[in-house]
Amino acid sequence: METILQTSKLTKRYGKFTALADLDLTVQKGEVLGYLGPNGAGKSTTIRLLLGLIHPSSGSAQIFGLDSKKDKAAIHRRLAYVPSDVSLWPSLTGAETLHLLASIHGTVDEKYQAQLIKRFEFDPNKKVRAYSKGNKQKINLIAALAARPELLILDEPTTGLDPLNQQVFRDCIEEAKTNEQTVFLSSHMLEEVEALCDRVAVLQAGKLIEVGTLTELRHLSAVKVEATFSHQPPDLHGITGVSGVHIKGNHLTCQVQGSIDSVLKAVAEAQPLTFFSREPSLEELFLALYGEAEKATA
Repeated sequence: METILQTSKLTKRYGKFTALADLDLTVQKGEVLGYLGPNGAGKSTTIRLLLGLIHPSSGSAQIFGLDSKKDKAAIHRRLAYVPSDVSLWPSLTGAETLHLLASIHGTVDEKYQAQLIKRFEFDPNKKVRAYSKGNKQKINLIAALAARPELLILDEPTTGLDPLNQQVFRDCIEEAKTNEQTVFLSSHMLEEVEALCDRVAVLQAGKLIEVGTLTELRHLSAVKVEATFSHQPPDLHGITGVSGVHIKGNHLTCQVQGSIDSVLKAVAEAQPLTFFSREPSLEELFLALYGEAEKATA
């Protein structure tokens, strides 16, 4: 596969404070990578380094095989960036702003841009100063998507959007993936990341603590199990990997880490009326990862 983005020991220090430490990360063509972490974890610092807006204290970042520090002009012609903080020209209309952004970037699919304006239900005839935060964000999204870039770098891209427009955004990212565009998505909306991303990378205090597919990360949090019986539920205490056993009447709930074979056997022998299990959500995985990282640094 073709590597679109790669960092090697990428580090940024401000005096004695390390905002990002030894980041090693690779993103392949056509991949959607979710970049997660609490506030202050180093996500925005990473994006600024990738865009060449700040220089690393050590290490390197390459996009399209080019150095993000030395070749940022060539890199920027092939990507589009949507920041979390919207800053536009207040006296221009939405249409004028889109035209200006397209001129700056140098590339625009005008037919697709018109489709996006309709899909996001965006009125391009108002002055920017009259738009809500969500509508200002639509300008950035429409401009970025209509450029049809090889790489989309998105920092909290759906801030201010209502649920319907958030779904439009997700549909657009699915289309970008179909077109083999690559997406680097930093988001606090874990449902959004779970729906879109092939892999997730989790930062904590400037350090990458985990990276992988959701399937690969499922082992970090327990499977939820529920069952009801016509009689007293079986005692699952003592079974390896079982925790949080709670029995209320004929209803049993617990959590299982690792293989659930022993639990299935015990429950099946007790002849359950109902049985339900589910894998952890991305939010639960994130909390598990963050909790483990805090324990390691305690």
